[in-house]
Amino acid sequence: MRCLAGMNGNVYMLRTSLRHLSSEIIYSRDTALKVRVYNLSEVNFKADDNEIQLYGWCNEDLLAFETIDIQPEDAMDIIMAIKWYAQYVGCADMEILPDDPRQKRGHEIAV
Repeated sequence: MRCLAGMNGNVYMLRTSLRHLSSEIIYSRDTALKVRVYNLSEVNFKADDNEIQLYGWCNEDLLAFETIDIQPEDAMDIIMAIKWYAQYVGCADMEILPDDPRQKRGHEIAV
């Protein structure tokens, strides 16, 4: 487990897996927030309707971020945790997306 301070003063810890970016968990030391990170090119991901999912590209990999047993008071910390993770893995300019970009392919409307 690795531990570093985030931009908001919260300290985040990362449980890593043997396979880089395949299934890691971001923990907040100061809150109950836990966010699982999935590399969608390596794992089959099915979103849990009871959790919050956000997405972001890290180089060529699309990542899904899904909360674990989210508590209402921790919802505002999700973005900061993802930004901390993105900076940690070298993708500080990651755009955090509210929807899975794979779902929108083929549904674009020409203007």
